[in-house]
Order: sequence, then C-alpha cells, then structure tokens
Amino acid sequence: MHLILKASGADAGVVSHLLAKNPLNIYDRVDKGVRVRMVYTTATENETEVLIHAEPDPVDLVRGTPDGYDITQYINDREFVTSSLFCSYIRAALGTALNGKPKEDYVQWVGHAFELELTFGPVASDLPDRVVEELFSPLGYAVSVERGELSYSFDLKNRSTVRHIILRGRNTVQHALRQLFLLIPVLDNYKHYFISEDEIDKIKRYGEGWLDAHPLKELIVKRTLRFAELIRQYERQEGAWAPAFGQLNAEAIERTLDTVVQEGELRVRDVGEPQKFDSESESCGKQMYRESTDAGTGTDADTVKLSEPPVRLNELRYRAITDVVAALPVKRSIVDMGAGEGKLSARLAHIPGVEAILAVEPSGQSRLRAMERFAKLEGRSGVVAMPEPIIGSLFYFDEQMQNQDVMILCEVIEHIEEYRLNGIMDTIMNDYQPEVLLVTTPNKEYNEVYAMEQESFRHHDHRFEWTRAELASRCEEWTQQGNYGYKIRGVGENAEGYGQPTQLVIFERRKENHS
Repeated sequence: MHLILKASGADAGVVSHLLAKNPLNIYDRVDKGVRVRMVYTTATENETEVLIHAEPDPVDLVRGTPDGYDITQYINDREFVTSSLFCSYIRAALGTALNGKPKEDYVQWVGHAFELELTFGPVASDLPDRVVEELFSPLGYAVSVERGELSYSFDLKNRSTVRHIILRGRNTVQHALRQLFLLIPVLDNYKHYFISEDEIDKIKRYGEGWLDAHPLKELIVKRTLRFAELIRQYERQEGAWAPAFGQLNAEAIERTLDTVVQEGELRVRDVGEPQKFDSESESCGKQMYRESTDAGTGTDADTVKLSEPPVRLNELRYRAITDVVAALPVKRSIVDMGAGEGKLSARLAHIPGVEAILAVEPSGQSRLRAMERFAKLEGRSGVVAMPEPIIGSLFYFDEQMQNQDVMILCEVIEHIEEYRLNGIMDTIMNDYQPEVLLVTTPNKEYNEVYAMEQESFRHHDHRFEWTRAELASRCEEWTQQGNYGYKIRGVGENAEGYGQPTQLVIFERRKENHS
C-alpha cells in the first residue's frame, strides 16, 4: 500500500516544507507493528516527488479479533491494499500537511495550488471504473485507472478487481490529502475501526470546501458513516443537506447506487455490526429516492421521502426455494450445501414434512454463527426439524449426503472454478443422487440493468457468471450424464430483454423403469 505525491512547476520544492519532512532524510517509523516510510525520489526547486509506504504485520491485523480463530482470516488483502488502514497508518506522518500548520515562513503556501500527480494503490473496490472517475473528476482531476495483467493457467477472470489510481490536476497539498483520506475508505468500502460520531466531525473537517458541491456527496456520506442513525444525525446537523438531495440528478443517484453490488444484505444495522451490501439489491437507491425525484408525482421536490424498503433479492431467493421445497410431495431429508450462517436452513426448519436438515459449510466461523442461529429455534412454535451444522465441502465425498430427498446449492456454484463444476455435478447426480436438486446462480445478462461494467462480476469471489442460455446449455450437459430432468425459473424483478437477476434450476430425478 502506497501513495506517491508529485508536485511540479514553479516553487514545487516548497511542498517538502508543507509536509514537514526533510528531503535529505528518510522517514522510517515503526508503531504498533506497522512500518511507515517516506522517501523523496525527487527534490528540486521545480519538482518534488515523495513516496509514502506502509507495511503492517499481517498476523497482527487479525490477532485478537473476533475472527482471529478462523484460519481463513489470515488470507486476505488488508496488508496490501490502500484502505482506511493505510490512512490511519500514515496520518501521523502527514499531520502537519493535513492540518495546514507548517512553520510560519511557509504558512502562505498552505492555500497555494500546485500541479499535482497523486498515485495510490492497490485499491480493491466494488465500484466500477466509471464511478471511481466520477468521485475524483469533480475535484478537478484527470483520472487514470490501471489494472494489472492476470496470468492464470486457466480462464478464471478476465479483469482484475484491483486497481491503481492516478490523479492529475491543480490542488493545494492540504486539500489533496484531505480528499484522499475521505475518499480512499469510500473506494475500499471497509472500515477497520468503530464508527462513531467522530466520523461526522471527520467528514466536516476533511470535506470542508468541496464536499457540499460534490455530485456524489450522498454516496460518499453513506459509505463513510454506514449506519442509518449516524446518517440522520449528519443530516440534522447539516440542515439544508437533506432537501438538497431531493434536487440531485436522479439518474446519477440511481446509476451510482445500483453499482454498489456485493454479496450480503442491505438494511438498517446496529452500530458495530459489519456492513454488507445485498448483491443485486433490487435497485435500493431507486426505491428510496423515487418519491423525491420522479417528475409528475406531485411530490415536493424539497422533501425527501423514504418509501417502503424493497424486498432484498436474497430474501426473494429464500422464498423461491422454500416455496419449491414446501410443494414437494417428499421432503423429509434436506442438504443445504454451502449453508453459510444458516439463514436458509433456519427457514427450511419451519416447513411441514421436513424431518432432517444438514447445514453443510466449510467455514468454521460461519458454522459457529449458524449454531447460534439454530439454538434460537429451540422451543419455537412451527419448527418441525432442527438443522444440524456439519463441516463439509463439494470437493470431498461425504456418504452422509447420499440419497437425500432434497439438496440445495443457493448461490454456491459461481464461487467454484468453472472447470471443476462438471466433476462436482457428476458426483451429485451419480453418487449423492438427491431426488430434487435446487441450484441458484446470478443471471449475467441482468448485470446491465445494474449498470455494471462489462465482464465485471457481482461479487469479488465469483469465478464466473452465466447468461440464461449458458446456464441452460450446462444443465443440458449435466442431465445427459445423470438421470435427471430440469426446468429453470427466474427470481426477482423482470427486465425486458434481460430476464430476472437470479436463475433457479430445479433438477428432478427421473423414476427408473424396471419393466
């Protein structure tokens, strides 16, 4: 993780004084296991270039955290990417520049705009390149986004989600750094610290002089404050800010919010709860602001009204699956493969006729949360079967999963390398042999409805996403190898020409003819 600040033109050498770091010395500090270095690669009267680099201890990043017991937490990108962690690491080194308080002889230069080039990365962002550009171009920057070339031995992904960003334009050093300290966490969409009212003060301090006029202020505020109560508190303090949102360009709001698509769920959360976004979240931004932005509705343009929150796509998937299961004549035993935290399994537990549910999940952390969820089912009315959390994976044969009535793979197959799927489906259909197999997966065509970039995926861990025709072709191929028929349904809001956001496949085992 690094930031390169380059100033050129007359008096560019003054920048070192604004940073309060001598170009002849290397700044090298270690604090709480993090090494921060500042090195001047150029220091002349007309050009200054400084590299700011942070190197944390990857083990310290998860040691002592609630997730620290799960070995998979040690495999992540936090030690590499430019995020809120990086900003916190380098804040002390750049304190003089951020506060605009150099030595008295150089105070006059705090408000001086230099020709700047800011290069930072790598950035792991769920935002497409277009939205990244829209975050920085209103600040007067020309924006370049660069991606590394991938060299997989098989076709895994066509484009890397990790990018380096280069900004070029005139700005003061203080404003440039303050903007980065606010927008880098917006890009990364991850906060490593408890978000409190102090974050409101940070927005006001670092956003002074530019944020109010920014066309994507709403997106910046929401991804900075995260929690509904903090956002409301900020609105109250800003006063005129909320009405101003009613007058924002509706298309820009819809276009931007619809691209924030990660797996999980979007809802009002309690403070301290981790943030998630619903993958393909049924145009949450559109629904919330349509009343205040649609022309001809009779809505006061100076009042923002929040309509009823839309049903999350994840909820629609669960409903579709439980409806299918409930309608089956035989459903005594169910395998929920890739059960995660047990949300679907907990719903299946209420379906009459179900007697046993295996909630299969490889992640120890997710299984523990599933166990907590299942424990709350005990003694509840309507619960007909207690789910049993077990460790397991599609990559390993498990005789417990043989000859079950129903097997479910809800949003699972797209997390598996495509070249391995034929073997997995062969195992399911010819070894496990469930009477009914339910599979859901994203409809790639619908990504255009979300204004996603071509070839980008809805989640960073997706190995592929298929069109409706591609899925049908694969289903045809699989059922030729196994004794199954299939039908495909759509889940979610239909868009003409694109279908529905999720595809649900119902595989039914054919009755063997013994005559």
